[in-house]
Amino acid sequence: MPLAILFYDVVLWIHVTAIVLAFGVTFAYPILFPYFRREHPQALPALHAAQDKIGKFLITPAATVALLAGAYLATDREYWDEVWVSVPLLILIALLGLGGAFFAPQERRAAELAGRDVAAAGGAEPQFSADYDAVAQRIARVGTLASFLVLVALFFMITKPGA
Repeated sequence: MPLAILFYDVVLWIHVTAIVLAFGVTFAYPILFPYFRREHPQALPALHAAQDKIGKFLITPAATVALLAGAYLATDREYWDEVWVSVPLLILIALLGLGGAFFAPQERRAAELAGRDVAAAGGAEPQFSADYDAVAQRIARVGTLASFLVLVALFFMITKPGA
């Protein structure tokens, strides 16, 4: 039996790979931040700065590739009318919007506030300000929502309700 790989299949692989690259790392954040706050609080400014870089150089580009590949897939097979395409599409657009409008500025602010609090401690155990805690909690809450949305999109793409 000859091995036949269609262009569609390659684009599907690109789409799935891009989703894994874009959002896989975000599921580690709820583990990383409490650990670093408890065990290495002086590293929180760098961790928030890294989170901002990951958003800018991994999440946003990979999510954009997923969007473009998904658009090709939906067009090629005429899936635009399917709920299992439209719901994940709206979620992906919302997540891209949250990345630029919420996560990027909030992560930069968290890095700045954590850096200020660590510097103020002068080498002692940092006491994080209410301002930092508020920003970190906001990021965590919206991050939880974003993770839930990723899981909802995956559910729709895998189960294909209405198909």
